[in-house]
Amino acid sequence: MNSAALIKKHEGYSETLYECTAGKSTIGFGRNIEQNGINLIEAELMLHNDMMECERVLSSKVGAWQGLSEQRQGVLVNMMYNLGWPRLSGFKNMLKAVEALDFDRAAIEMMDSRWAHQVGNRAKELCSIMKTNKWSD
Repeated sequence: MNSAALIKKHEGYSETLYECTAGKSTIGFGRNIEQNGINLIEAELMLHNDMMECERVLSSKVGAWQGLSEQRQGVLVNMMYNLGWPRLSGFKNMLKAVEALDFDRAAIEMMDSRWAHQVGNRAKELCSIMKTNKWSD
C-alpha cells in the first residue's frame, strides 16, 4: 500500500459533491473544494471530459451529427454544455433545421428562445457560427 491508496481507503470516493463531517463541500477522494478549489489543469481536464460526453450524446441524438462541420458541431457542443441534453432537446425547431441542414433557420430558432435572452452575446456568437460556418475571432 502507498499513501494514495491509504487516503483512498479512508476517504472513499464520491463523484458528486457532499458535505463532510466538518461541514465542508467535498468531492472525489475527500477533496475540500471550498478550501482547495481546482487548478487550471484540473479545470481543463474536467472541460475536456464534459465536452467528450456532450459529443457522445449529440452523436447519438442528432442524426446529422457526423455530417456537420467542426464549427457547427462546436455550436451544438457549446449549447449542450451550457444547457444539458434535456433542455437542448427542447429546441425542437432548431434541431429539425440542423437535421435539414438549414443553418440560417437553425440560427433564427436559436435566437427565438429564452436561452438567447439569458446568455446574450454568447447566443449571438453561436448563431453567427451556425450561419457562416466560421469560427469567430
